[in-house]
Amino acid sequence: MQTMAKAFLTPTKTKSLKCGKLESLPLRETVSPIQLKRKTPKAKTPGRATDRFIADRSAMDFNVANLMLTRENSSVDVISPSKDEYKKQLAESLLNNNGQKQSRILAFKSKPPPPPEGFQNGRQTLYSQNVSAQSKPKKMFRHIPQAAERTLDAPDMLDDYYLNLLDWSSGNVLAVALGMTVYLWDATTSSIEELMTVDEEGPITSVSWAPDGQYLAVGLNNSSVQLWDSTTLRQLRTLRGHSARVSALAWNGPTLATGGRDNMILNHDVRIRENVIGCMAAHEQEVCGLKWSPSGQQLASGGNDNLLHIWDASAASSLSASPLHSLDEHQAAVKALAWCPFQSNLLASGGGTADRCIKFWNTHTGACVNSIDTQSQVCALQWSKHEKEILSSHGFSQNQLCLWKYPSMVKMAEFTGHTSRVLHLAQSPDGYTVASAAGDETLRFWNVFGTPEAKLVNQAKKTREVESALTSLTRIR
Repeated sequence: MQTMAKAFLTPTKTKSLKCGKLESLPLRETVSPIQLKRKTPKAKTPGRATDRFIADRSAMDFNVANLMLTRENSSVDVISPSKDEYKKQLAESLLNNNGQKQSRILAFKSKPPPPPEGFQNGRQTLYSQNVSAQSKPKKMFRHIPQAAERTLDAPDMLDDYYLNLLDWSSGNVLAVALGMTVYLWDATTSSIEELMTVDEEGPITSVSWAPDGQYLAVGLNNSSVQLWDSTTLRQLRTLRGHSARVSALAWNGPTLATGGRDNMILNHDVRIRENVIGCMAAHEQEVCGLKWSPSGQQLASGGNDNLLHIWDASAASSLSASPLHSLDEHQAAVKALAWCPFQSNLLASGGGTADRCIKFWNTHTGACVNSIDTQSQVCALQWSKHEKEILSSHGFSQNQLCLWKYPSMVKMAEFTGHTSRVLHLAQSPDGYTVASAAGDETLRFWNVFGTPEAKLVNQAKKTREVESALTSLTRIR
């Protein structure tokens, strides 16, 4: 347990104040503690002890003042007969009321009679169009935190671009290979378990969870693959067939595809004794990337020979299969692979230092539909399960993560914090959190794809907007 505690240590967040005083803010008004003394004003009337003014009544004419006040307060207005007649004629002409004072310009009456049967209102289409345009849901902008939610120490993490040492299971358990040991970190309880440790067979070169989230495949430097049960913490079997280290793993149901430094891709059926059921030989150098499509119909493989191969599922059970497409547009090793969750034939791939590009492929035709230069080595890719977005991790020179909007490939956010190239990415089962592992021996967790609470709020708001639109349509009709 001391080894486990050493492997994962969460740093304590601290806050500091300068000498216990709040720093002053610019352009902020300050209040002076010194009270100003009031001065007694001087007399305004010279020669008098006070400034009180007393009128001189001997200079006033009270008769004239009384007459003026009587005229101002009088409410009786003398109107000539001609003026009165003019007002009456004006009222009859404008109001048509024969001089009645109680008539009104606007009067509220009963509802109008219903239209005749078969009547069509020509304005109904116009009003319906306006309502539908107004009821279009507004684009929601979510907050994307720029800092990592959590950071864990990962000592002895190998800084090797061609390995795959991180994977997140459907049971919300993160598997990470640190040197000779595989650790399991439960994201629900934050508990840590040591799954296995190897000696001369190591170091560990790849890890991959089975779809059920219970069994873990571990590739080793001695060319073998071990299967482990994460619930009982015991080894189930060892798969052999490679002649060099196994650096890439990919599950498709009970079938496990393994790629190694011997340039070979082997397919193992873990249910039978003679586990090797297929062999794919098309790469000329180490196979460093393997990914099955979500449908299980196609397998993508990337290698250090700068090639990207697309294999049909039928090749998994053949000993002399050929790739469906061989794509050679990358100029460096192809390790980063990610299948699109909302378009089954769309594959994203990333190239190494000499390439620096993310390319998007139509795997049915083999055509490159888009390519973008990221200006740095592409180490890993992860699609969002909720939005049309893709996350990439990079190496020199900024060692950053980038969030892109698809298909425009506009950069939405950039995340920094790692001090070495970010070699691995793994996504949580709910699709909101992404874990990154780097050569700086740290694991960082990022809320790049939103939060479940924000999704519920957005769904409720969209529901209210739709209900409001339906209500408006009903009222118009």
